[in-house]
Amino acid sequence: MRSTAWNDEENKVLPEMALDFMPEEKLRDLQLQRMRATVKLAYEKVPLFRERMDEKGLKPEDIKNLKDVAKLPFTMKKDLRDTYPYGLFAVDLSEVVRLHASSGTTGKPIVVGYTKEDMDVWAQVVKRGLLACGFRSTDIVQNFFGYGLFTGGLGIHGGFEALGATVIPISGGNTERQVMLMKDFGVTAVGGTPSYFVRIIDVAEKMGVDIRDLKVKRGIFGAEPWSDGMRDYIEEKTGIKAYDIYGLSEIVGPGVGCECECRDGIHIFEDHFYPEIVDPETLEPLPDGEEGELVLSTLSKKAMPIIRYRTRDITAIEKTKCKCGRTIRRIRRIGRRSDDMIIMRGVNVFPSQIETALLRAEKALPHYQIVLDTKNNMDTLEVKVEVSRDMVSDSMSDMEQLNKKFKHSIEQILGISVIVTLCEPDSLPRSEGKAKRVVDNRKKM
Repeated sequence: MRSTAWNDEENKVLPEMALDFMPEEKLRDLQLQRMRATVKLAYEKVPLFRERMDEKGLKPEDIKNLKDVAKLPFTMKKDLRDTYPYGLFAVDLSEVVRLHASSGTTGKPIVVGYTKEDMDVWAQVVKRGLLACGFRSTDIVQNFFGYGLFTGGLGIHGGFEALGATVIPISGGNTERQVMLMKDFGVTAVGGTPSYFVRIIDVAEKMGVDIRDLKVKRGIFGAEPWSDGMRDYIEEKTGIKAYDIYGLSEIVGPGVGCECECRDGIHIFEDHFYPEIVDPETLEPLPDGEEGELVLSTLSKKAMPIIRYRTRDITAIEKTKCKCGRTIRRIRRIGRRSDDMIIMRGVNVFPSQIETALLRAEKALPHYQIVLDTKNNMDTLEVKVEVSRDMVSDSMSDMEQLNKKFKHSIEQILGISVIVTLCEPDSLPRSEGKAKRVVDNRKKM
């Protein structure tokens, strides 16, 4: 593929995209070759993986086709914590050029490492995702993903730099300054968590700045599940096009997959990450089109090869081809995780369902908090909803009607009764990174 033809429409044909359109037979052959090499590396260099393979009576040479991948043992987040810090590394630490880690709020953090080759792949897949969304080297990008041990900030940064864009590494926080720089620097694109961008929108309005009047045209968002309703809210408020990028530190960070301009699911960069969908209960593989838990294997990661990682993300591999023509498969956008599930009076509840219900209601803001409690020996679910200033009324009747509207919308989706509490503007906590939506007081009882 060439990118220099005089008649290429908006320079859409780029060499970096060629891998996205690889003939399927060639892609499957490449996946098998890389999978076998990765399994061999992990078996020889990672004691835990070798032990689990031996327990199953498997050797690397038993992987003869892609269906045999289902025979391999799973990897879980607990494995990364139990082998902290370097127990899953397959290379000497002298070959590792970058370390990242989770926040460790639930105990020991998970640690991931990258060789120079791993870093090159990471930048390449993020760049391919950005190209698929229409970002270009001429963009001036304000990156408010968190920098540091979290993979989001530096991961997105590396992809934009590989693209040749101008990157402003502002990270999160200092929101008024974010708005000022967006305006003064002529920012054309942004990246970060959707919940923090909503915070930026709020602060901009208070400063008298309408983001629709600025040069920002595109945004790349991720690191937390966000609904189509949230996307609609962001786009209506700012006039930008909002795209979803998917990733997780255990695999590489952002860049495992990304939407294209069709925005009809997330393309997985299958030449580097092998996707499966399994039944979360039986762990048996499910066919394309059926919803289950996403399982990922790295196909080129050298420092820390990961085989069949249970992501806990609930999705499905789409059966139909995308209109963009890419041959790499796509998954449905991640709306929920199996470990985010709340069991309330025997009903499975996900925060994303409540977000969808609120944003369906007229004038609802995407600022909410779910509070779980136990009263009179019964579990209760309270949804605190922040109302905008133009929604506040002196009429008790108007506020009661608004409360009923939110309550009805939520109960229609969940099928259980909930308590809705209307809160004053700016009264609920804001997040500069991933939003914390659930407060569970039941654990204190």
